[in-house]
Amino acid sequence: MGILVQKFGGTSVASVEKMKEVCSIIEKYKNKDNDLVIVVSAMGRKGEPYATDTLINLCANVNEKPNKRELDLIMSCGEIISGTILTNMLESRGISAVFLTGIQAGITTTKAFSNSKIKVIDTKRIVKEIDEGKIVIVAGFQGGTEDGEITTLGRGGSDTSAVALGKALGCETVQIYTDVDGIMTADPRIEPDAKILDYVDYEEVFQMAEKGAKVIHPRAVELAKSGDIILEIKNTLNPGAKGTKIGLTRGLKENCEYEDHTYRFMTAVAHKDNIAQIKVKSSEELFSQILNELEDKQINLDMINFFTEEKAFALDQGNIDLVGEILEKYKVKFEIRKNCAKVTLIGSKVTETPGVIAKVVRSLSRAGITLLQSSDSYTSLTCLVKEEDMIETVHAIHNQFYNL
Repeated sequence: MGILVQKFGGTSVASVEKMKEVCSIIEKYKNKDNDLVIVVSAMGRKGEPYATDTLINLCANVNEKPNKRELDLIMSCGEIISGTILTNMLESRGISAVFLTGIQAGITTTKAFSNSKIKVIDTKRIVKEIDEGKIVIVAGFQGGTEDGEITTLGRGGSDTSAVALGKALGCETVQIYTDVDGIMTADPRIEPDAKILDYVDYEEVFQMAEKGAKVIHPRAVELAKSGDIILEIKNTLNPGAKGTKIGLTRGLKENCEYEDHTYRFMTAVAHKDNIAQIKVKSSEELFSQILNELEDKQINLDMINFFTEEKAFALDQGNIDLVGEILEKYKVKFEIRKNCAKVTLIGSKVTETPGVIAKVVRSLSRAGITLLQSSDSYTSLTCLVKEEDMIETVHAIHNQFYNL
C-alpha cells in the first residue's frame, strides 16, 4: 500500500505504558501491509527526565549562555532515547525494526545550530531498510550538516522531520499522533464548547499556528502543502477517533462527514499572550527608518496601524527593551503597554463577509472587554486586548460565531 509516515509526539512516548499503545498502532498499520516510517519526539514534556527542556537545563544550570553546538548535541539525545526504546519494544513483539538518527536517515541541514533548515533528504538508507522488511524509526527534530555536525530544527522540529520525510518518500499521507482527538475550534482547556474539526485547509491551520494555536508547526504545514500531502491529526490514546485532516479543502470534503466548507464561516479562535502594544508619534518618513532598523534586528511586528498622528503595532513582549532602545535613539515619543494578548478569529472570507467586525465589537462590549487594536486579513481578524481579558475574549468570539 506504499509508505506511510507516522509521527508520535512527546506525550505519546512519555512512558513505557504509552509506548505500548504506540506499538499497537504501528502493528495495526503494519498488518494492513503498510511500509512504515515512524518519527519520534523526545519522551514527555518539560520537567520529565528525558524531555528536551530538561536536557537543555543540564547545560544551562552550569553555563548561563551554553554554546549552541553543544546544546544541539545534548538536545538530540532525547529523540535517540525514545527511538531506541520504541525499536526494542517492537522487536520484543516480533516486529522487525531499526532505529536511525537524523544523520543516519539522510537528513542534511544548514549549520544554524538550534534552528536549522532541512536542505535535502537522501532516502537510500530508509528505502534499503524497508526493502529488508523493517519498520524504520527515525529521530525527529534533528539532522546534520555535510561535514557531520549534529543539528536540531527548532521548536516543532519533529513535525517538520515527519512531513519532510513524507515528501521525500512520495507519501500521500502523514499521520501526526498527539494527545487530543483532533484540531479544535479553540483550546479546550479554556473553551469548554470547543468542537473537533473534521478537516482544515492548509491556509487555515497555518493561520492557527501563526496566531498561537498549538496544533502543528507552520513549517510542517508549508512542506505538506508544497508536497500535496494530507496530514492527519490523531490521538494516540484514542486511535479510533476520526481525527482531523489537513489539506486542500476541495480534495477533502468528499471524504468528510461535515457541512459544505462554503457555509463554515468560522474555523477557530486562536490566542497568544505575552504581547506588548507600542504607540509611536512620528512622521511617516522617520517611522519608515525605524521599521527598517527593526527589520535589520529581525524583530517581528504585527497589527501595524497607521494613523495621522500615531502609529501602533504589537510584538512579543520579550523584544520590548531592544525596541525601546531603537525608539529612544530616534528621539520619538512612544508609549508601551505591556501584558496584552492577541485573540484571532480564523475563517473563510473574513474581510468579504459583511458585519464580522461589528459582531466581534458587540460581543466584546457585552462582555465588558476593551478592544485595544485590531487588524484583519482575508482569513483572519485579530483583536488586541488586555492579557487579563484573553480567556473571556476567546469565549465571547467563539460563542458569537460557533454557538448559533
